[in-house]
Amino acid sequence: MTRYVIITPVRDEEKHIDATVECVLHQTMRPEEWIIVDDGSTDRTGAILDRYANQHPWIRVIHRANRGFRKAGGGVMEAFYDGYNTLERDWDFIVKLDGDLSFAPEYFEKCFEHFRSEPDLGIGGGEIYHMVAEEPKLEVNPRFHVRGATKIYRKACWEAIGGLWSTAGWDTIDEVKANMLGWKTYSFSDLQLLHHRLTGTADGLIHDRVKHGKVCYVSGYHPLFVLASCFYRLARKPYFIGSAAVLYGYLKSYLTHPPRVEDPSYIAYVRGQQMRRLLGMQTIWR
Repeated sequence: MTRYVIITPVRDEEKHIDATVECVLHQTMRPEEWIIVDDGSTDRTGAILDRYANQHPWIRVIHRANRGFRKAGGGVMEAFYDGYNTLERDWDFIVKLDGDLSFAPEYFEKCFEHFRSEPDLGIGGGEIYHMVAEEPKLEVNPRFHVRGATKIYRKACWEAIGGLWSTAGWDTIDEVKANMLGWKTYSFSDLQLLHHRLTGTADGLIHDRVKHGKVCYVSGYHPLFVLASCFYRLARKPYFIGSAAVLYGYLKSYLTHPPRVEDPSYIAYVRGQQMRRLLGMQTIWR
């Protein structure tokens, strides 16, 4: 029997949290435990969650104090670990799940079929779609990347990578560490999730691009790869401004020195992979 637990950090999700909770409630494979961390919401999110928790004992809600602002990356991980540290049930897989997603009743059952068929699969999850002009549109990422909105970790892989980095860039660093240690990571193209909010829109697209530049620094990206990525982004909205914002965030981080991964073997691995992709004319991403 596959045992899994879910941790969901949320903030101000009253518009979407009902849909996500109902999707989990109707899963063909129910989690052992679901910890939802209300990260200081100022809307009705907390009240909605308390109502569900009162009806379902395997759902627990943790309420964090409002810090007064949305703390991207680091705030998510602070909330996540507040939930993680209260887990009571044993598990084979742990899921980090956002509170603004919809997915089919058999979603988790089919995800675990992938894990059962590949013992070296360490991190997986479905592909993210957004509604654009009333049609679902795939959020394009390399197949080996699993979006932070829906990540499933095999326990052995989780322990091998030492859990998650506690700030922005966590959903890149985890995969690099896993790949270094021989674990596979990829998105399941046969499984779809609908993300009700476009990635990066919570704080504005330009702010999100600046944050991404910081993530590139924190994650140890090669400067040439970042430049190539910025050039590639010129053809994507918001065009020049978006690329300039990424570069600004990356260069600013060299001056402000936020905490970054300092493991020489990690840096050598990620930069070596990036240079091989550049020289091999493979698709540049992130």
